[in-house]
Amino acid sequence: MVASPFYLHPAPPKVVREPLPEYLPARMLNEFVYCPRLFFYEWVEGLFRESSDTVEGSVQHRRVDTPGKALPEAQNLADAPDFKTRAVTLSSERYKLIAKIDLLEVREGPSGEKTVTPVDYKHGQPKENAAGELELWPADRAQLAAQALVLRDNGYTCDEALVFYAKTRQRVRLPVTAELVAETLALLDQAWSVARSGLIPAPLEDSPKCPGCSLLPICLPDEVNSLLAAGPLEPERQLSLFGEPVPKRPGRVRPLVSARDDARPVYLNTQGFRVGKSGDLLQVKEKDAVRQQLRLHEINQINLFGNIQISTQALQTLCEAGIPVSYFSQGGWFYGLTQGLQTKNVYLRVMQFKLREETWFRLRLARSLVAAKIRNHRTLLMRNHVEPSGLVLSQMKQLAERAEQEPALDSLLGVEGLAARLYFQSFAGMLKTEEGESPEGFRFDFSARNRRPPRDPVNALLSLGYSVLAKDFTLACYLVGFDPLVGYYHELRFGRPALALDLMEPFRALIVDSAVLTALNTGMIQRTDFVRSATAVGLTPGGRRAFFQAYEQRMDTLVTHPLFDYRVSYRRLLEIQARLLAKYMGGEIPEYPVFVTR
Repeated sequence: MVASPFYLHPAPPKVVREPLPEYLPARMLNEFVYCPRLFFYEWVEGLFRESSDTVEGSVQHRRVDTPGKALPEAQNLADAPDFKTRAVTLSSERYKLIAKIDLLEVREGPSGEKTVTPVDYKHGQPKENAAGELELWPADRAQLAAQALVLRDNGYTCDEALVFYAKTRQRVRLPVTAELVAETLALLDQAWSVARSGLIPAPLEDSPKCPGCSLLPICLPDEVNSLLAAGPLEPERQLSLFGEPVPKRPGRVRPLVSARDDARPVYLNTQGFRVGKSGDLLQVKEKDAVRQQLRLHEINQINLFGNIQISTQALQTLCEAGIPVSYFSQGGWFYGLTQGLQTKNVYLRVMQFKLREETWFRLRLARSLVAAKIRNHRTLLMRNHVEPSGLVLSQMKQLAERAEQEPALDSLLGVEGLAARLYFQSFAGMLKTEEGESPEGFRFDFSARNRRPPRDPVNALLSLGYSVLAKDFTLACYLVGFDPLVGYYHELRFGRPALALDLMEPFRALIVDSAVLTALNTGMIQRTDFVRSATAVGLTPGGRRAFFQAYEQRMDTLVTHPLFDYRVSYRRLLEIQARLLAKYMGGEIPEYPVFVTR
């Protein structure tokens, strides 16, 4: 295996891509000129994400997307009257191009022959040159020139093309000259070359195009450029509460990714509820009474606990909208989920499966995840413990450093176990609840971690929280294109989302443990919110609702990213970390940047 340019590890295994489609759409030539990386994502990897601009553009295109009068063959056009037609699709065998033309105007030219003029509708406004004249943007120019090439190759006379810019309601003309044809053919060769290489182009640097791009959350241009400028990551050092701040990394990272998701998760845990569809709304019913109505654009996931029914019509609507439905047992065990076919990047999964067989990759990723987990556990103790033990903090710091050097996964598991024992032995010092117990005998004390089933209230909350967080990381894996069941640190097991469990390791303390402490220390959850069944302890429906509120408050909390220095919510951070792992796997960045809180 050849060495990587980052020299830390061998190069990722090469993924052999299937042959590309035979014809390049003219619209993709537009994307290539605008941004080669965007072109690669959309055409080679089949990725797309809606934004307000793309939705508005689709609405504006509804009229021109309706096919009009059939276009006669070029040889039969001479006797036809002048006319216009819409949504004309033609291809060129010579240029390997295919074009869907919004509007085609057929009229008599100056010398009496019939000419055709393609008209394309664009959402924005035209470019103004130094002389104050209106002209096409370079990307629009390439697309219209490609349409002209296709028309000419089909025998039609095409001397000019037009773009109608909807924002200013202006038409801008483009003469089809020999120079334009030569320029377009050169661009066409470049686009095919990039696509066939299978290597994603580098992101644009500080480009004004990035903020308005719908694929910005997938591309992460400034984040990738920052990590490339910094080179291989040195092991993150753990700071004391009074330590020096982490120095900023080279490369400016603009806060382009929105800090929070406007949509919200829905949790349904009242037994007997039914979810159905009525018009454009989802309805939650108890028997025949409507308890809640949900608008699709206001939710990003639905979580069903226990005996809750959902109709086929509702599931189909949610799949079409890309809103996943997660299923849990009444006690909070994560069973699985339903979602639409939103993931198309099969090549990422091929890379994921191949790297599973690479010991160097598994060990390197696992080391960084475990070290980050230990450091974040240590930070939570320093922030919340009444009087943290200096010896415990020192030992955990040493274990984090040791984790980065462990030679095997088995010994790394031992280091993680030692650190977890130190952490949970100190966990009770972060609980600031009143002494006493409920009539049922429940106390908010903590001596050790226990599960399957949890046997005290604190462990019941921790188990429920880890189950919900595993679900959220599973959704993040699906969103990016991973198979969440194929991980690197956690061993493969039937039905277990190993990759989701890998990624959540550094976040257990930061999200779940923090939410549990908040719920208990602020009185959001009381001793009366728990029930006992044999030796197991669980939450009442009201207790679960209170915990979900604490969990979502934590997920919605803004945190400053230690590498990129912008603020995002923990929920947004889950997707960012999953996408950074994908870029590390593909060799775009030199190392996976684990999240270690300051």
